[in-house]
Order: sequence, then C-alpha cells, then structure tokens
Amino acid sequence: MQRPIDDVKNWMQMFRWIVKLIRDDHGVDESVLTRAAVLESDCGLTIEQVEGLLETIAHSFDLRFPPNTLDEVVKLEELCMLAAWMRGLFKRPEFISGDFETRCRGLNAACG
Repeated sequence: MQRPIDDVKNWMQMFRWIVKLIRDDHGVDESVLTRAAVLESDCGLTIEQVEGLLETIAHSFDLRFPPNTLDEVVKLEELCMLAAWMRGLFKRPEFISGDFETRCRGLNAACG
C-alpha cells in the first residue's frame, strides 16, 4: 500500500514517517518506537509484520529492498537510515555490509 511521502526530505522525517506507519498499522505505542528499538523484540512485531513494513516503504518511496534485508536491519533506526540512503536522503549507513551495499545500489539508482 502506498502512503503520502511529500513531507519526507531527510532521514529524520523518514524516521518519523516510519514511526507513524508502525503506530498506525500495528498499534505500537510511540514511546516504544525509539531509535534503538529492535523491530521484533522491542516493538513486538512479527517477521511478517516487519516484511509488510518493508513492502509499504518500498511502494511508497519507489525503492527495492534486496533479498535478506532483515539480515542487515534489526533496529528501527537502521531501517530508517537504510531507507533514507536508498532514497538519496542520507549517507551510506555504516552498519551495512559491502555485499549488501552493492545489492542495494544495483536495485536503487538514488543510493547516495
């Protein structure tokens, strides 16, 4: 499902957009949705719900996440930084592996 993205111009706005997505779609209290929150254990999301988040982010921002993205992304902040980088709004996140970077760049021309 595609969501409006007009207000997303930097990584912090991307973070806020994703927080609202998790809050609205999964009823997670915003106080839990901190930068360091682990998507599954801290936010209480199932793997299927996290995969659904990736799909919504991909559709809304015209991104393509490589297979096994969830092997690289564990925390809410990581998801936000990765999506922002893939959209050209942020520098390459330091936590991603070289192989994963190559796969992201191959799928998304806007990768910084």
